[in-house]
Amino acid sequence: MLYGIAAATAALLLAALLAALLRVPARRAGLVDRRRQRPVPVVGGIAVVVVTCLVSWAGEWTRVAPLGEGVGELLVAGAGVAVLGLVVDVWRLRARVLVAGTAVAAACVVPYDETGIWGGILAVGWIVFASLAFKGLDHADGLAGTVGVVTAFGVGVCAAAEVMDGLAVLLSVFAAALTGFLMHNWHPARVGLGAGGALFTGFLLSSSAVFTRAGYALGPTAGVLFCLGAVAAADFLLVLLARGTARRPLLRRGPDHLAHRLRRLGLTPQGGVVLLGAGSFSSVLVGVLVHTGWTGRGAVLWVAGGVLLAVLVLVRVPVQPPQTARRDVSTQVRGQLRVRNG
Repeated sequence: MLYGIAAATAALLLAALLAALLRVPARRAGLVDRRRQRPVPVVGGIAVVVVTCLVSWAGEWTRVAPLGEGVGELLVAGAGVAVLGLVVDVWRLRARVLVAGTAVAAACVVPYDETGIWGGILAVGWIVFASLAFKGLDHADGLAGTVGVVTAFGVGVCAAAEVMDGLAVLLSVFAAALTGFLMHNWHPARVGLGAGGALFTGFLLSSSAVFTRAGYALGPTAGVLFCLGAVAAADFLLVLLARGTARRPLLRRGPDHLAHRLRRLGLTPQGGVVLLGAGSFSSVLVGVLVHTGWTGRGAVLWVAGGVLLAVLVLVRVPVQPPQTARRDVSTQVRGQLRVRNG
């Protein structure tokens, strides 16, 4: 107990310090996110990953807080996914490479002895989906970090209920590191999470949730996993529906995510994050209560209904088209005018 508090405190302070120290070198190296009005260094994820790994392995090395069977491999695989995301931040990679790399890492950590072959394949698919969905959440200041902290606490409670003490400590350290990062990421952000940090967040949380539900029936497990990742799933489904109906490329960036549409409704950037954070807390709480048996499985249907309602309402909110799309339209208009004048 005392080690968990000390480890979480150290992780929070170290992540906040490291994120601040990496800002200037990242700006000079051009490691920035240019989607926003001003370049934001995307080194917050590096700080979160490094601190989480160092503090967790310190507990494993000293045997004060052993990670437990399979948890060390999970952390190594998550670090590998983070490195892949960092490559995405620095250079352009095809989406298929990102998906394949995440799938290989997921396939290496799924406990097939407890899930079975087909259950393991479904678990790999869920981990890949959740990792990419969390990458999509990194579209607004503070959003991915806030949802990640809430989800980490929820999955940590599930792990503690299964007497997976090492996994619970790892998730508390990770939540603390994310909180330290959030000190620099709240609007207006001075540091961004980046693809590496976002993929690491989604991978670590979804893999840990699979660990806690291994051995349970497939149907209830799917419901609990959905509740734990409801906000990320809602954002992914919203973008998929909006871009599919508009016949726009799914993987091209655009201001049509959850937080973007909430801002169009009049919410401030901070207000949108708080609202989505509250939604994440509600859905994660349902997932924890269902996992621990404090409430029936039917509660999952309320979460699913809320996600569906939110997606159907927000998809009707008009969004400002991306800059690239506006430039393409203006170019076409100028070309048509030249033809007419010629």
